Amino acid sequence: MHRPRLLAVLLLFVSSLAGAQVVETPPSTAGGRLLHTLVEESRMEELRWPGFNDYRKHLRNFYAPMGYTFAWSRDGRVTPQARTVIALFEAADAKGINAVDYDGGRWAARMAGLNNETALARFDMAMSITLMRYISDLHIGRINPVNIQFDLDIEAKKYYLPKLLSDIKDSVDPVSILTQVEPQYDDYRRLQQQLALYRRIAADAETEKPLPVVKKLGPGATYDALPQLARMLRRFGDLPANAVVEGTTYSGAIVDAVKRFQSRHGLDADGILAARSFAALNVPASQRVKQIQWALERWRWAPMDFSAPPIIVNLPEFRLRGWDENNKTSITMRVVVGRAYKNETPVFSGDMKYIVFRPYWNVPPSIQRGEIAPKASKDPSWLARNNYEIVSNGGDALGATAENLRRLKNVEVRVRQKPGPSNALGLVKFMFPNQNNVYLHHTPSTELFSRSRRDFSHGCIRVEDPVALAAWVLRERPEWTTEKIKSTMKGDGIDMHVILKKPIPVMIIYATAVATEDGQIHFYEDIYGHDETLENALAAGYPYPA
Repeated sequence: MHRPRLLAVLLLFVSSLAGAQVVETPPSTAGGRLLHTLVEESRMEELRWPGFNDYRKHLRNFYAPMGYTFAWSRDGRVTPQARTVIALFEAADAKGINAVDYDGGRWAARMAGLNNETALARFDMAMSITLMRYISDLHIGRINPVNIQFDLDIEAKKYYLPKLLSDIKDSVDPVSILTQVEPQYDDYRRLQQQLALYRRIAADAETEKPLPVVKKLGPGATYDALPQLARMLRRFGDLPANAVVEGTTYSGAIVDAVKRFQSRHGLDADGILAARSFAALNVPASQRVKQIQWALERWRWAPMDFSAPPIIVNLPEFRLRGWDENNKTSITMRVVVGRAYKNETPVFSGDMKYIVFRPYWNVPPSIQRGEIAPKASKDPSWLARNNYEIVSNGGDALGATAENLRRLKNVEVRVRQKPGPSNALGLVKFMFPNQNNVYLHHTPSTELFSRSRRDFSHGCIRVEDPVALAAWVLRERPEWTTEKIKSTMKGDGIDMHVILKKPIPVMIIYATAVATEDGQIHFYEDIYGHDETLENALAAGYPYPA
């Protein structure tokens, strides 16, 4: 975002070439003619190479300008660049994708069989198709987020693949180019490091039986499986290797280790083992590996760069982070998000453009019909007692007459809550206009932030520390000091709009695995079932559902 990057420049350049006219040079060799035939025989090649037709235009634009000469071999020998790229294909699992999708395990036999022009032509096309898939999967992900109801646009990120392949085939360091096609965020890199660790943990724990579950285990109690619990906690890094755990009494260092484990898994860190803690302990490490892979996939849907330090809200974590110029966390706080199964907060991105102090709450029609109107019908005075007023579509206040209550129920008129401490939006809201009508806001229901699971809203996102967030958002407007923010929130103004000097990117994400800056990994519940949806989509294998 704020640091110039080679690939950002490259992306702009190659994107500009996407619509350019490709000059085709007819093949002049037998191998070139074979390769040309392979590229054009789309029906046959689609059977051999699933997804071939998705890349045929790119293949033509890659090979045509160079007369369909072989890109990945010279005089019958595989080029150093091809060998380097093949090594990356074979090691793709370390990236959180699957080596088998890039023909892992098959390349040695292919290279050994390059004894005629047909084999060389097929090898060249296999290399090009697979490299295009590899780049695309690491850059924008294997699944299009739009197709699993995530409102994130990956189209603007796409590369012009022929130019990128040309650079790689001629590069003295293909790895440096391919490393930059991935997200350049520390969060992403830390997840890949944890992926390697949890693969080792999964292998170590493969034959281990689940931890025996008891109704409740508190400090001082006896637990026969304490040695197994200690072994698990050491493996996860929550219990220090040199900590002494003897006998079967649950006390001392192992209680502290359980607290650390609970904190990393979105649980109340009280050291008491009950149903939720036992459930988290007994999640197989192989499942944690998957969660990390899914988090990596979702980071590939993020933009390669942000126009300014962004706000990132991770829904399963119930946490907001504001980044600084170096993509480091500069502000963080708890949030309350939409209720599971009913009012889920959507995954999308937008640009915060203004904030509103002491806002009205214009009640959405669904809440007006389902919650406000029934209460008002039973007791018309309920509206005034809770600071609501009925208004016409033109904004004029109306009385709580029987006729207006009928119109309220039918959403022929609107209802809004006046500004003030009891307002459902609190004393400030942060606006990033979007079709979901979701925004960040203060709340009078501050007691909910102490809960470990915080899905209680109608879909908008309530923030724990609105003053700190407002100061962070308005940091480029020095007149908005913390004192002025507080006094404005407590004053008697109504619906006061403050325009930001420049928009702030806001990205709502969904990751049940988070690798933090202190070197830890945290896991969270799949509150909306999005992990299951992504798992099912990826289980289809290549070519993944478009």
